Amino acid sequence: MVILGVETMLIDSATVYAAAESSAAEFMDPGVTPAQTTKVWTPTERFPWVMLAVGAVVILYAITLPKRWGRSGD
Repeated sequence: MVILGVETMLIDSATVYAAAESSAAEFMDPGVTPAQTTKVWTPTERFPWVMLAVGAVVILYAITLPKRWGRSGD
């Protein structure tokens, strides 16, 4: 989630292609549109911050799990 948050801070929009209508060979050719149906996704202003915050909470919780289970993790 942290990586997704950082990535969405750097982009303005993302184009999502329909996987059922395209093949791997079409992605290799830069002159061909991979699929006829595309969807443009524009993240909201707060989406990157929400992803960073939730990802940080998950990481901190995972770091403290060994202490909760009585193991030192050393």
